[in-house]
Amino acid sequence: MAAGPPPPFEPGALPAFREEGFADKFVRKTRENPLVPLGCLCTLGVLTYGLISFKRGNTRHSQLMMRARVVAQGFTLAAMLGGMVVTALKARS
Repeated sequence: MAAGPPPPFEPGALPAFREEGFADKFVRKTRENPLVPLGCLCTLGVLTYGLISFKRGNTRHSQLMMRARVVAQGFTLAAMLGGMVVTALKARS
């Protein structure tokens, strides 16, 4: 096999990407997978409510909220994994 000359390099043909800030990236990622921020907010809300119950001395309710926090964290983790699977499948096709 004879190798021919390399193709010419044209710097003007490369696409130009703009700088993406934190807010832009957050909005884009939220649109791609809206369940992750929802799960994070649920986890934060249940955790806060559980800590308030603990401070007030309502240990039974505090324990219930800590168990609910674990469920909310599991939902968030499942949402992240599901989003990664969907993104990987979109990249393949």
